[in-house]
Amino acid sequence: MGLSSPSMIDFRSDTVTQPGTAMLSSMMRAPIGDDVFGEDPSINALESLSTSLFGMEAAVFCPSGTMTNQIAIKCHTRPGDEVICDQMSHIYLYEGGGIAANSGASVRLLAGDRGRITAEMVAAAINPVDIHKPSTTLVSLENTANRGGGSCYEFADIQSIKEVCLQNNLKLHLDGARVFNAIIAKKESPKWYGETFDSISVCLSKGLGAPVGSVLLGTHDFIQKARRVRKLFGGGMRQAGYLAAAGIYALENNVNRLEEDHRHTKMLETALAKKDFVGDILPVETNILIFEVNGRYTSPLLTAKLKEHGILAIAISPTQVRLVVHLNISPQDIQTTISLIETL
Repeated sequence: MGLSSPSMIDFRSDTVTQPGTAMLSSMMRAPIGDDVFGEDPSINALESLSTSLFGMEAAVFCPSGTMTNQIAIKCHTRPGDEVICDQMSHIYLYEGGGIAANSGASVRLLAGDRGRITAEMVAAAINPVDIHKPSTTLVSLENTANRGGGSCYEFADIQSIKEVCLQNNLKLHLDGARVFNAIIAKKESPKWYGETFDSISVCLSKGLGAPVGSVLLGTHDFIQKARRVRKLFGGGMRQAGYLAAAGIYALENNVNRLEEDHRHTKMLETALAKKDFVGDILPVETNILIFEVNGRYTSPLLTAKLKEHGILAIAISPTQVRLVVHLNISPQDIQTTISLIETL
């Protein structure tokens, strides 16, 4: 996509966030050691903080959310097994075919509602015991759902899916790349998730603003296995405590402020809804805004027009544009963007 100018207002993703002065200061002061030996105090502190927040037994720090998801899938499955997920899931669309390449597993794709599936859909997708069919072993949910416009599950629906998993001896994984957006939007507790999921992937480098890293959580036995898979995947980062310190800062300082991102996203939605070239807008619940473009614009033409005026967005299809709000989008940036939208 190329590099954006510092003067650009960058809505392409919440992955573009830059660490602020306070976060950088915490990184530079971080004590470090060799994490593969378990001797990096900052990584150990991050993993301990994460387990405490979610009420889970253990955690492992990894370079990316793709790695934490793929480690979880490999730990929960054997070659030839099948994973149930929504057809718009990140683990299926945006992780390079990793389910097949890394785990030798197949995928049962479900057509959910904006990336969210139901207990009834999961129950109907479980394969019977049949030598002709792959063994269904894992269900993966994404909350919030990226391609669903940042949509959130109702927690009661997650609990219903968990019941189906328990009844059928299936594991339940959460791709929680933006789980804190869901927690803030729905006024939930991280511990609810820790009590429900067998494994949870949490990204620190999106709305929370850390430059790198994700945490995978689970039981002691699961994380012991996950560490071995992390090594297999090349994810042992040695003195990565500088990065972990950013994650600690993010968890301690940048969770509650996500509410501001959600409020800003609703303001953009209100402005776009008034324009005749904007069609359907996916319901805005968190920090992602996806809308249809029609009439005098296509999505590539609209994003090009925005770029001419110093605003970066992504055309995610020939007819859809995505805007993602994050901590580096200021209130003034929002007002500037709304003023431009009003002139289009």
